[in-house]
Amino acid sequence: MNTVDRLSVLKTYKLYIGGKFPRSESGRVYEVTDSKGAWLANAPLASRKDARDAVVAARKAFGGWSGATAYNRGQILYRVAEMLEGRRDQFIAEVAAAEGLSKAKATAQVDAAIDRWVWYAGWSDKVAQIAGGANPVAGPYFNLSSPEPTGVVAVLAPQDSSFLGLVSVIAPAIVTGNTVVVAAAEGAPLPALSLAEVLATSDLPGGVVNILSGRTAELGAPLAAHQDVNALDLAGADDELATELEKAAADNLKRVLRPGTVNWTADPGTGRLLSFLETKTVWHPMGV
Repeated sequence: MNTVDRLSVLKTYKLYIGGKFPRSESGRVYEVTDSKGAWLANAPLASRKDARDAVVAARKAFGGWSGATAYNRGQILYRVAEMLEGRRDQFIAEVAAAEGLSKAKATAQVDAAIDRWVWYAGWSDKVAQIAGGANPVAGPYFNLSSPEPTGVVAVLAPQDSSFLGLVSVIAPAIVTGNTVVVAAAEGAPLPALSLAEVLATSDLPGGVVNILSGRTAELGAPLAAHQDVNALDLAGADDELATELEKAAADNLKRVLRPGTVNWTADPGTGRLLSFLETKTVWHPMGV
């Protein structure tokens, strides 16, 4: 009996906006290749309109997500880690192809990314203890400070770490109640677009995370200038682009986290966790 070779079913990658998977409104795509230049897939080439749509979705989701209990947000992040664990082999293959890594090194990256989701999930109901507190005042008052999310955060994902770096910038922003619009690594967007599928099938509400693929500079400009974006994480921008975007962000006084040399495999600490928080201070008279 002759064996007939079958054609593989190629995956169609899409954007992730508001809990849905649209193609770019422009209809554009671009070729994604592996580290040796071999074709991997066509990724959607998001436009400025897609970026604006993602901001609208993030703003719509902000009220519900920021109003959820910290315990509930932690549960949802842990659920994302569970889902990633179930698709571990897929992400290992995608990271290996995207970054030209051996299977062992790609496995280490993916395992670290899953563990990082769990780590940040654990911070959800503890961050208030390190970012807030009771302040000493002279007078018959309680003076209490508590952290609150900044709002909508635009994130340019790291270019040098398509999955671990991506997780390391998304998780700390959302666990504290922010919503995000993410521009995936320009040359290696496939792990980010696959992460969207995990987020869509977890308990994360639509719009909390929105993922775009395309040209980092093209997406960064409208996000930096957008009046309904409250903060920027420029992890994936080079120095020249970061300077341009920081100037645009000044128009509505966005918080800006500038890029720097980061070892994504190292202990992340609480820096990014605290970067997109505001402090609310309340004075309350003591009872007699």
